[in-house]
Amino acid sequence: MIFTGHVNPGGYGVIKSQGAMHNAHRVAYEVLVGPIPEGMHIDHLCRVRRCVNPHHLEPVTQRENTLRGDGPTAIHALKTHCPQGHPYDEVNTYVCSAGRRHCRKCKREREREYRAAHRPGRTADEVLRRARQNGGVR
Repeated sequence: MIFTGHVNPGGYGVIKSQGAMHNAHRVAYEVLVGPIPEGMHIDHLCRVRRCVNPHHLEPVTQRENTLRGDGPTAIHALKTHCPQGHPYDEVNTYVCSAGRRHCRKCKREREREYRAAHRPGRTADEVLRRARQNGGVR
């Protein structure tokens, strides 16, 4: 069942009821299934945002809804290794204050390179030459 009324810029059907705009899929779920549990979002199992079929709608947490999607958060959550090929596992991964995963091995390497580049008496030419030897500058 595809909603054929007004669609918002995000692609979701919207209905005006009692002077307010409501997402059509949420209204359909509440009318045909029942109340949406507090704090839950409605996920489109079919991935069609205009769908109002109650068999295609499921209440889930915001986190679950995000991870089931195809946005950047979901894409990054599926990654098992950093861009350099190191595993994102319990030993090699840390989460920064912004909530993003980082590779410990890569961080150690960046810190080692920084310390080496900032040793007293080192010239910029020497730093660049060493970086090129180690594959750090192309």
